[in-house]
Amino acid sequence: MADHSAKHSSPARTIPQLLMERSAQLGPRTAMRVKEMGLWQDISWEAYGRYARQAAMGFVALGLEPGQTVAIIGENCPQWLYGDLGAMAAGGVSVGIYTTNAAEECAYILEHAEARIYVVENEEQLDKALQVRGQCPLLTKIVVIDTEGLRHFHDPMVIDFEELLELGRAHDQAHPGLFEERLACRGAEDLAILIYTSGTTGPPKGAMLSHQNVLWTTLALKQAVPVFDSDELLSFLPLSHIAERMFSVYMHLQFGYTINFIENTDTVTDNVVEISPTVFFAVPRIWEKYHSSIFIKMRDATWLKRLVFGLALQVGKKRALARLSPQGVGPVLKLAFAVAHRAVFTKLKERLGMERVRLAISGAAPISPDVLRFYHAIGVPLRQVYGQTEDTGPTSIHQGAVIEADNVGPAIPGVEIKINGDGEILVKGPNVFMGYFKNPTATAETLEDGWLHSGDVGELDGRGFLKITDRKKDLIITSGGKNIAPQNIENQLKFSPYINDAVVIGDARKYLTALIFIDEDNVVKYAQEHKIPFTTYASLTQDQEVRELISQEVERVNATLARVETIKKFTILPKKLLEEDGEVTPTMKIKRKFINQAYKDLIEKMYKGA
Repeated sequence: MADHSAKHSSPARTIPQLLMERSAQLGPRTAMRVKEMGLWQDISWEAYGRYARQAAMGFVALGLEPGQTVAIIGENCPQWLYGDLGAMAAGGVSVGIYTTNAAEECAYILEHAEARIYVVENEEQLDKALQVRGQCPLLTKIVVIDTEGLRHFHDPMVIDFEELLELGRAHDQAHPGLFEERLACRGAEDLAILIYTSGTTGPPKGAMLSHQNVLWTTLALKQAVPVFDSDELLSFLPLSHIAERMFSVYMHLQFGYTINFIENTDTVTDNVVEISPTVFFAVPRIWEKYHSSIFIKMRDATWLKRLVFGLALQVGKKRALARLSPQGVGPVLKLAFAVAHRAVFTKLKERLGMERVRLAISGAAPISPDVLRFYHAIGVPLRQVYGQTEDTGPTSIHQGAVIEADNVGPAIPGVEIKINGDGEILVKGPNVFMGYFKNPTATAETLEDGWLHSGDVGELDGRGFLKITDRKKDLIITSGGKNIAPQNIENQLKFSPYINDAVVIGDARKYLTALIFIDEDNVVKYAQEHKIPFTTYASLTQDQEVRELISQEVERVNATLARVETIKKFTILPKKLLEEDGEVTPTMKIKRKFINQAYKDLIEKMYKGA
């Protein structure tokens, strides 16, 4: 372990020190791009460092002391990064809040994190802040990034982001040397960021990550997967999540590649095509969406196009399989794939904006092995990263050319993994967090002798490759005493273009059932093509023909499962999964406990008379 730590030492001891180094070294080079008035605008590394410095000194002018917290809520944009790095450069701690959080959830984090300053994106987020500021006695200032609609609004507690930067410029001039003093006042082992886990149960916990945790992890990831200063990445997942923060902020600082911010959440697919990123990080839901949209579009294609695509895909699948076999890819298969790639996959990837992708990563939740194999078949080398907030993002990742669909690769360099007696995955390394903020009980339960208890169940093979079985608390034990991991079954169901999500039920029951959430776009298209009348989303889900369609998809999965794992009954839920209803986390992980409680009547119906 000591060797790895030495290898991973960085000249910068803290995250903002790293930014200032990069700003000086890379100067006029493009650090990030943002689309304004229909045109992509470049922001240089020099400007990035300057704005972060101004934000830092603005926070100092507003009274921020070393160790105090700045909270940020907003979609991904340069100001989010200036606020994040500025807070740390001032000697403070940064905490991100999900834009989708309700006012009360925001209030919980603001109060618990003892936030002094709150940076909010726009009028909508300001409204939520004003609604709950009375519950946050330590909050002294609210800074608004986008003041559209607020021209005539005045409140002594509220200033806009430009005012913050102006305040910082003036404070910097009036107090020479103060910025450098603040920049140097925090060390590698000090708290840098608080990440509030979105939590599938109970209130969120604030995971404490040090500067050392973050900087060490960026260097360990670089050893595991190739990243270059010439890379382009699109930033679109929430920055309040450690995975996006790692790729969009901290890896970007360490290795100097360019970040492109999406216009808004509705333009992601268009922006991907415009930028053609070389590094593409997304959660499984995004990869699944792209996959199902390809198949739906192919159903509308001519018979010849369908035939050519089908043949090309067969070749791609054979090549993907052969790459990991002892004999490798033979010359005939190599030639056949080259033809398929040129004739079909190149054009397909261009339409998706993925023609330049050389590092494709899925993380934050398990991905269906079938979806991962599909991307390899079309020539997108998708790999999985596994980890959690408590180990700064990554535990393990597929490395090199060995990418297998049924595991999440070996540990990142410098990290140890072992399996506990009950099957739980334990993790040790410099990426393991400091503990939970103001929660020694939860810290003691999660950290034991330096080992992080992940809450996941898994297996390690002889090569040290990790396979995730399920969440420890999600394992199903049937009334017959059979242990079943629902995750694998759910992933297979989600491989269907018509199923958005599924929750397998069966703990202490005689058989398994499932709650199904349909993919609205694809099922609506199917209904239109088959002249199925419907008026609302709910009426669509209850149609008999739609039920038969989903039944076929369930049976397709059942055919691949052991008898004890098969789904005997299912119910299509007449509503969409919504974060605001408490059904999913911001990274679209289902809150099982909530779902089981909210739909207990529908669940009981499936077991009536059993």
